[in-house]
Amino acid sequence: MFSRDRNVRTKNGIFVFQRKYTLDLLQETWMLGFKAANTPIELVKRSEEENVAADKDRYQSLVGKLIYLTHTRPDIGFAVSMVSHSMSNPTETDMRNVNRILQYLKGTLSRGLYLQKNSNRGIGVYTNSDWAGCLSNRKSTTRYCTFVCGNMVTWRSKKQSLVASNAEAEFKVMAYGIWEGIWLKRMLNEIRIPTNYTMRIL
Repeated sequence: MFSRDRNVRTKNGIFVFQRKYTLDLLQETWMLGFKAANTPIELVKRSEEENVAADKDRYQSLVGKLIYLTHTRPDIGFAVSMVSHSMSNPTETDMRNVNRILQYLKGTLSRGLYLQKNSNRGIGVYTNSDWAGCLSNRKSTTRYCTFVCGNMVTWRSKKQSLVASNAEAEFKVMAYGIWEGIWLKRMLNEIRIPTNYTMRIL
């Protein structure tokens, strides 16, 4: 999957990253000359005068490449999830949000995932929800990540389908996290890597 980059192996683990892929993307979009951003997204409510249609094909191509990049960059997962909501009808405001992610990538080229050796066979799940975080429809966003042997192995950020209260939004994200943890536990058992601790949900 990551043939365009050379992963770094150490005696304690492996560092997986897509620096070359990111550089190619920044060169393609002429973003190397822009100032780097400190965060991947700045949520701004869309105003009527900003609803100018953007180049749909270009927008979909860029978002698709960013989605691929999230395989090793969970730090942009939420931002990419937000811009992917506008794939069918992108505006210039949405394109500016994509450019913001690219500016953030410029300043974080060498980030990735470090998977280290660990004798801990436990599964940990971290869940969170931003209640009514969407500025346009007040829907909450489900966010969770899972750890196996102390290493993050799956993560997700997705807008919930219905408007919910704070308690409902938190309950939903905990349910998704538990399902993911159960799936991981079953998969590890199938490939004969038994987990030796109770799954933790935080």
